[in-house]
Amino acid sequence: MTHQSTPLKTKETLLVTAVALGILLNPLNTTMISVALVRLQEEFYLTFADVTWLISTYYLVSAIGQPLLGKWSDLFGCKKVFMIGLLLVTVSSALAPLSPSFGWLIGFRIIQAFGSSALFPAGMGIIRNRITSHQAKALVIISIFSSTSAAFGPSLGGLLLHYGDWPLIFLCNFPFIIASFLLAWRLFPSDPTPSPGGKARMDWGGVALFSAAIFVWLLFFLELAEGFSPWLLALSAALSLVLYRYELDRNEPFINVGFLKKNMNVTLIYAQYILTNMAFYSIMFGVPSYLQQAQGMDPQKTGLVMLSIAGFSVLVTPIVGRWIERSGSRPSLIVGTASVVAGSMLMLIIRDQTSVAVIFLVLCVLGIANGFNNLGMQTALYDFVSKEETGIASGLFMTSRFIGTILSSSLLAALFGQTITTGNMHSMAWVCAALGLVMFVLTLRLPRAA
Repeated sequence: MTHQSTPLKTKETLLVTAVALGILLNPLNTTMISVALVRLQEEFYLTFADVTWLISTYYLVSAIGQPLLGKWSDLFGCKKVFMIGLLLVTVSSALAPLSPSFGWLIGFRIIQAFGSSALFPAGMGIIRNRITSHQAKALVIISIFSSTSAAFGPSLGGLLLHYGDWPLIFLCNFPFIIASFLLAWRLFPSDPTPSPGGKARMDWGGVALFSAAIFVWLLFFLELAEGFSPWLLALSAALSLVLYRYELDRNEPFINVGFLKKNMNVTLIYAQYILTNMAFYSIMFGVPSYLQQAQGMDPQKTGLVMLSIAGFSVLVTPIVGRWIERSGSRPSLIVGTASVVAGSMLMLIIRDQTSVAVIFLVLCVLGIANGFNNLGMQTALYDFVSKEETGIASGLFMTSRFIGTILSSSLLAALFGQTITTGNMHSMAWVCAALGLVMFVLTLRLPRAA
């Protein structure tokens, strides 16, 4: 599909910026905390296994919260859900630094994850309803904020810890929250009056089954680091089957499995996004540890090297946006998935004494792949989703990201074990290349742009 290339109006740009500033809070806080784990171990006298609950609970709540709050934004209004989400992030970010114990800190992180989970589906609903033409330009801004904030997280977190302590990881959210709140309050349109039966139409049985299924699946993948659990696999499969059968018979299901079954294009995009994030987060968490332990880099130099991924994601995203407007999403996805394969294979040239410049250039290729894939998949998804389904589709899209992240954690635990070597890193590169190849094949199955 070809679009006329004209700029967004000033008011539309500010509206998109309000959404983008809110959306970045979830991925940014996903990775920013990683550099503070050692400090938190010292603060609360924890083992590493204990402190990783800060990460796993955040993933779990986000995976469940994204589609749930997407549905709520469809039922009760995007502006209302977006503003409540910002309020929850505000409360959690203010109270987390005052946590008297680790349990309280986990509780505040759960509130933060739930609140930030509202911002993507509600924000995308606002954009789909208010910007009726040149949506690819709006998605360029969204993609820059959402796809690169996770990549910038470790570098920003390391800088905050260098000049302060772990509470700054939470307090640094306030400039983003305030700017997003003020712009959203001023520019977001008022929500339409919800229908009288809105609460009754909420599929609470589907919510409960989906939450149980995703929780047990995540437990299964996390347990893979310790060993294969047949009973967790059987329980996960059984819950998924029950969820499928239950939702298939619902008139207004929480997870529209009938729609996914009929529209394989959406299912293919979700599958691709899971694989994309499995590769991306394996690299984002695996490479820094490798650089410090095997290459002997200090945290500051490691953060600078990792900026190659975020920097090149930002650099190529506007170019990708213009290309998508002219040619559709499929060509950009072909380039993006091919770049995952190429960048992963280039990682095989990294050795124990490889120069920083070579490592930087290799990671640049993966940054380019990230820019192409994130924007390409977002725009491809909305090609196959109606405006009325934007909230739930956006929520499931982000749930796919968290599933990919959990899988990446399991992959790293299995490959790296107790020590991190160049050989382990090369094994990770081969797996990421294989994931990229599967993504490439799935892309070829998507229809060409009209």
